[in-house]
This record gives sequence, C-alpha cells and structure tokens, in this order.
Amino acid sequence: MCPTSSAHGASSPGRVSRFARVACLAVLTALAVLPAPAPAASARPDPELRRLLKAALDEPLTFADRFEAEVWLTDMAGRLGSRVPDPAERLEILTTVHREATRAGLPPEMVLAVIDVESGFQRYAVSRANAQGLMQVMRFWLAELDMPGYALLDIQANVRMGCTILRYYYDKERGNWTRALARYNGSLGSRAYPDKVFERLRTRWFRQ
Repeated sequence: MCPTSSAHGASSPGRVSRFARVACLAVLTALAVLPAPAPAASARPDPELRRLLKAALDEPLTFADRFEAEVWLTDMAGRLGSRVPDPAERLEILTTVHREATRAGLPPEMVLAVIDVESGFQRYAVSRANAQGLMQVMRFWLAELDMPGYALLDIQANVRMGCTILRYYYDKERGNWTRALARYNGSLGSRAYPDKVFERLRTRWFRQ
C-alpha cells in the first residue's frame, strides 16, 4: 500500500497520473502465467498492515488537489449514474474514492474498477466470506482495529481501508498489478479476478 509515498501520506497529482499510466499499461501488456489457482480467501494480516491501517484511519479527510478532483468528479459522475441513482450517494462515493486513492498513491480509476468488480457499488454488499461494503473488506478487521460493527458499511471507512490494503499488496508485489489484485481478492495464483478488474478499468473507468 505505499512505497515512496506512504499509505498515510498524500501523493502529488503527477505521481497519481504515473500510477494510472502503469495500471493501464498492465492491461495491455502480456504477463507471465501464474501458478495454479488457490482458493479465494483472505489471510489474516501481518503487523505492518495493521499498523498502516491504524495510521490511515487517523488521518484527516481532505483532497490533495481540489481543482483536479472537481474535473475528475464531473467525468466519473456521468459514468456512475446508472449504477448509483442517488446523486448524494454517488457524489460521496466518488469524492471518497478520489481522496483515498490519492492519499494512498493509487490511480482512482483502478479503485473504481476494483469496487465495480467487488460490490457493483452496493455499499451494503456482504459476500459469502463475510467481506463487506464497497471494497469488500473482511470483517475480522473490526476486531483487529477495535472498530464498531457498522464501520465496514460506512463509505469513507470502507474505501480508506480498502485503498490502504490494496496499496500494501501493490508494494508487496513490487508494482505487479496482477499479483497485487489477486492478493487483494485472496486468489493469488489465478488470473481470473485481476483480468476482470483490468477489463473494467479499460472499458468503464479509464482516465480521459
């Protein structure tokens, strides 16, 4: 979840754009075939990931670049309209995604693609593995971070945690988006989930 720009430090707009280019390049580049699929299940985190999440949740909720955020929000609001009809909820999701992705040094478009695949933008989604919310964060984090039961269904808390976890795996895999996404989904060894995210990024959430 964070190399040079830490998971609890805001990234500059230029840095986020560079990550966006890397993410889009990953869609177009042929990557090595990974080992045989592993069962989809999220392993409990190591102490470093727990520390990063605690630090992230303590940070203020602010935009790094207000003007860039407004331009981006105008574009993405039109794309999300059919999925989230309520304008207030749509704006809250997009505002949160832009802010939290920027904070973690991730492309906001990649985060939207992950949410699209994980929950279809249903904030109250719960999986069979009991992962919850927009980014399908595992429920065991409530005990790990001493958070109330409803926290994972809160848009801001869920996206902040999801972005922090995704960046952690991106760093762990040294910038390999295929492996980072597979780790996030708990399916390291399979290309199915990363390829689905890449497809959503390419067809729905690409940067203009």
